[in-house]
Amino acid sequence: MKVREMKKYNVAIVGATGAVGEELVRVLEEVDFPVNNLVPLASSKSAGIELEFKGKTYKVLELTEKAFEENDVEIAFFSAGGDISAHYAPFAAEAGAVVIDNTSHFRMDADVPLVVPECNPDDIDQWQNRGIIANPNCSTIQMVQVLKPLDDLFNITRVDVATYQAVSGAGKGGMEELVNQMQDFFAFKLDQCEPKTFAHQIALNVIPHIDVFMDNAYTKEEMKMVNETQKILGKKMEISATCVRVPVMRSHSEAITIHFEKDVNLDKAIEALKNAENVVVIDNPAKKEYPMPIISTDTNETYVGRIRKDINRDNVLHLWCVADQIRVGAATNAVRIAQKWIKREEA
Repeated sequence: MKVREMKKYNVAIVGATGAVGEELVRVLEEVDFPVNNLVPLASSKSAGIELEFKGKTYKVLELTEKAFEENDVEIAFFSAGGDISAHYAPFAAEAGAVVIDNTSHFRMDADVPLVVPECNPDDIDQWQNRGIIANPNCSTIQMVQVLKPLDDLFNITRVDVATYQAVSGAGKGGMEELVNQMQDFFAFKLDQCEPKTFAHQIALNVIPHIDVFMDNAYTKEEMKMVNETQKILGKKMEISATCVRVPVMRSHSEAITIHFEKDVNLDKAIEALKNAENVVVIDNPAKKEYPMPIISTDTNETYVGRIRKDINRDNVLHLWCVADQIRVGAATNAVRIAQKWIKREEA
């Protein structure tokens, strides 16, 4: 019997030299993604930079409107900011590529699917509407991975979440700012630091402010979590978020309170989370075992622990979840979308 050779794809990465772009290259290699030709694209100032992929060297090309057509791109990952996606993604789609967009630009468009493959893989089929699939916000992704199995069991009516978001969520500039300020601290000159990426000093501080404030006194980041969660899970549940930047290099943490329509069976809830795809339960307080950024960083799983019932209400559950937001919250989710898309296209 002749084994059918797996089709290989021409894959573009827009923003190949950024934090998420670099991670995408690593994840594609790790999962042995069927790449025929890798097309790294970036601004003219990054063009010419070389990057390694599967033992081969690729030169970063300048992003142009014709780059997708010229390189026969079939899958295009975008992670170079909303304005870039707004302008160039339609050219990629027009050239016949499926666009998997990491920015917020298309997420809430009614005709663009917003996908976390563990939660709503069937929505991928809507990619043909505009040739685009949107990757959700990093904080949203890890939260819905945990909410989905619990919603299926007990029907969620309300979610309250407080996030503890790493500086790398603000890109390379965020990481550099924390490192530089810690160096200033040890040189006894932290009081002279001038924040650029963040609104205030981030070293030895927490900042309850991510993205801009909206008219309703929530930030844009908080409203992303509200709107995106409702779209992915396909239901208008109540959600409130408080998003906080913390002086951690990598991996976002979230304290989540979940209200259900009916009383929760704790054992069943834990069992559902243990069985959930790409979710790992670490929950042994007696041994001081619970998820932390130092556990999740550089991994592709979402870790959940501190799972407990509310002391007053039987229909309320509290938990803590942590995930590497550059991987789970961006690159890995994008690659998983592409893998599912391939499966569905080849079926």
